Amino acid sequence: MKNILFVLTSNDKMGDTDNKTGFWIEEFAAPYYILTDAGYDVTLASPQGGQPPIDPNSETEDAATEDTKRFDKDKKTQEVLANTKKLEDVDQKDFDAVFYPGGHGLLWDLVENKTSKKLIESFLANDKPISFVCHAPAILKNIQDANGNALVKGRNVTGFTNGEEKAVQLTDIVPFLIEDMMKEKGANYSKIGDWEPYALEDGLLITGQNPASSTKVADLLMKKLK
Repeated sequence: MKNILFVLTSNDKMGDTDNKTGFWIEEFAAPYYILTDAGYDVTLASPQGGQPPIDPNSETEDAATEDTKRFDKDKKTQEVLANTKKLEDVDQKDFDAVFYPGGHGLLWDLVENKTSKKLIESFLANDKPISFVCHAPAILKNIQDANGNALVKGRNVTGFTNGEEKAVQLTDIVPFLIEDMMKEKGANYSKIGDWEPYALEDGLLITGQNPASSTKVADLLMKKLK
């Protein structure tokens, strides 16, 4: 039995604005169901523990998918989500891989979270896969390899595009643009059309471009664990 750690944001607002945010429900639900249906154990954690905030924009009818509809009726998974562990209480030794769902919330807590940084670097040091989708690749901004270089330098990665950020009208609100940050760090960043499913694997690192890519990330992670 493989155990996978999901790490979710605890932040529910966009910087100094009154805009509500959190994690994007599709990016949690699709991978969660793919992995648990396949027999994997999934443990949820967040910086503050307890119920992580769901981005209200991801709960609208426009954003609904088969997986989010399943979640809406799934009291058991809702209960699991309401009781995430505190990030400081988890240890990579107990898991085979880590996955970070996206959503704008993490830009203000997980990117600079030292516990999360140590955790990711510990997974890498122990030859375990790390995976991120949509805004979650932003967390790679501060992650270093064993030699102290930016982990993404020279690696094939993707993540939420400048065009997608512009489309949701948050270019001027987010602390940085993921596409720009990746290129500045020397990553081999690539993308396809806005909102199209796209995911990349580079060694232990798996990244997905947008919410539609969450299934691809989960599939790549499963293949990696087999």
